[in-house]
Amino acid sequence: MAYRFSVSDVAFLRSEAGVAALDVLAARPLTDRVADVVAAREVAGQRFAAVLETAVLRRKASAKLVAPGRWLFCDAALQQATPTAVAAHRAGRLRGRDVHDVTCGVGADLVEIAAVAARCVGSDVDAVRLAMAAHNCPGVGLVRADALRPVSRGAVVFADPARRDDGGRRRWRPGDLSPPLPDLVAAYAGRELVVKCAPGLDFAAVPWADEIELVSLDGVVREACLWTGSLAGAGIRRRATVLRTGRPQWTVTDVEPDDCPVRSAGAFLVDPDGAVVRAGLVRQYAARHGLGQLDHRIAYLTGDVPPPDVRAFEVLDHGRYGEKALRAVLRRFDVGAVEILVRGVDVVPDELRRRLKLDGPASVTVVLTRIGDTPTAFVCRAHAALASAT
Repeated sequence: MAYRFSVSDVAFLRSEAGVAALDVLAARPLTDRVADVVAAREVAGQRFAAVLETAVLRRKASAKLVAPGRWLFCDAALQQATPTAVAAHRAGRLRGRDVHDVTCGVGADLVEIAAVAARCVGSDVDAVRLAMAAHNCPGVGLVRADALRPVSRGAVVFADPARRDDGGRRRWRPGDLSPPLPDLVAAYAGRELVVKCAPGLDFAAVPWADEIELVSLDGVVREACLWTGSLAGAGIRRRATVLRTGRPQWTVTDVEPDDCPVRSAGAFLVDPDGAVVRAGLVRQYAARHGLGQLDHRIAYLTGDVPPPDVRAFEVLDHGRYGEKALRAVLRRFDVGAVEILVRGVDVVPDELRRRLKLDGPASVTVVLTRIGDTPTAFVCRAHAALASAT
């Protein structure tokens, strides 16, 4: 089980002795639990568990947050923390506004909001997380408060309800979040809201949201963000925003044209970013880039020129899917290694790969999908431009 921090633990971690102890552990590889416990006891005494847990969490946080080396976390807060790039993007839409983060936790969102907001304040019901936020977000006003009992007026309200129960299990229904989403909306009736949710949220359950934005980072869909009032784009109900490290971000919305034909396979198959698919904007994305759909029910697109920064495959061969026929095509291309992607066809990739028994030097990607009522196999190779982009 994860270590349970106390307010006094946080005070120690912020002290000169705590900082020195953390610096010692930061220089260790942290791969030998027994040796690490011994080292932590030597530098932190009774506080060894808090120091060791913090050192481990900081190491984990480096995959999600920019420069987390001096941050304080608890395990649950780190799991829910927004990646820095996503938090910065969302905060950018709040630039110049007064903002109240009513579930600030340890401050992963609050620190980005504070960088661009006219004024901001953070609050949380958890005293330990609030103490950590005071360390992580110096200079930002903080108050201990229940998110369902408003303590501010006029400011935009940002909330990130907890999506795991005490046992770590994910919760999906809006009423099961903490605080419950319907109660949160009722508590701030008449206020402009921004609510971070899991991308698997049932959008029909949040009719009050004026805009639903799906955000991906480096190919992984990270969140659904619900915007209300003047914070939402004019006339926009759905938006997909794609962030890639070191590359320009881009977005597509439901107010764009969606004149996308269903057509036969071109030179390339295109697999749109997951944010585009989850937001239901495949047709808008296709229309923007002159692509067509293989089938109106399937998200794979096709065309002769793939868009930039998207997973695309050059089509080498395609036809009706049958295991015997596919094996013959793969042997013709002298294939030994195969990635199998499945959408709309009842096939287990690992089991099919074993049955194919391939042993050649070449590697390809096989896309199995359904066009109309016909299961279809595409034998492809990854587009070189995509490989260099990612």
